[in-house]
Amino acid sequence: MKYWYAANAVVVLTLLTACNKPTEAEAMSRYHKLSESEQDVIIHGGTERPFTGEYNEFDEKGVYLCKQCGAPLFLSEHKFKSGCGWPSFDDEIEGAIKRLPDADGRRTEIRCARCDGHLGHVFEGERLTEKNLRHCVNSISMKCMPVRKGGLERGIFAGGCFWGVEHHLAKPPGVKNVIAGYTGGHVVNPTYRQVCGKNTGHAEAVMVWFDPKTIGYEDVARRFFEIHDPTQKNRQGPDIGAQYRSAVFYLTVDQKRVIEKLVSQLEENGYEVVTQVSPAHEFYAAEDYHQDYYRNKGADPVCHAYEPRFER
Repeated sequence: MKYWYAANAVVVLTLLTACNKPTEAEAMSRYHKLSESEQDVIIHGGTERPFTGEYNEFDEKGVYLCKQCGAPLFLSEHKFKSGCGWPSFDDEIEGAIKRLPDADGRRTEIRCARCDGHLGHVFEGERLTEKNLRHCVNSISMKCMPVRKGGLERGIFAGGCFWGVEHHLAKPPGVKNVIAGYTGGHVVNPTYRQVCGKNTGHAEAVMVWFDPKTIGYEDVARRFFEIHDPTQKNRQGPDIGAQYRSAVFYLTVDQKRVIEKLVSQLEENGYEVVTQVSPAHEFYAAEDYHQDYYRNKGADPVCHAYEPRFER
């Protein structure tokens, strides 16, 4: 396991203790606590007043997540202006939405497929877009993770122990911050102890904030594929388990296309890539002692090293 490479015994003991099996209560911590108004809509199927929701006129690029469980629901590319008073989407992330007959006997209700939270209703045949579909969603049922914030852009990557991934992805000029954390699972606010228990579905991951005027998403992603082994399934070196899987979590269709292009190039170069490519889930920052781990220790990663893979 990775913690055998820690520089001092205190950290080793801390991590060994942290990886005990999570309690049943911890394993069931799958939902965020909701406010009264959020419960009225998400739990009890209410509807917010038209033209009042946060995302009705919102047009930033990113991914829309379920407010209750953090699962990805829609991409910004699915959103369009319908004039109905609620955010409208003419597509959905595959498997994210379930449809039910509404209690009024006329409409079709849509709910989050993971947590069953009420989202709104779906309508067909209005011919508002080429897809002829309108998901009419309450803003209060969602939260948007924008791809840009404060002039910076973000990308989310997982490639084994997040200590090494963080260390290497922080090096290129233009990268402003790299945060170690957890994503891709079904437990909210997970701890390292829970993730080690292998019951959360989360991967150890990093969120990279970079200046797109200096470095592009493709450059960051290319480096990601060159500082870990994308051909190893559910492991990276001595670190074994699904929490160490190779994965990219895209926030926009453009990011997805970039990753698919790079994977195709690697495959042309003879690599059997097993990297998962999926929409961004809610990202949870890891505990403070995981942040800037190798920089704070004054050491180099044991399980990650740079290896050119795109040059042939």
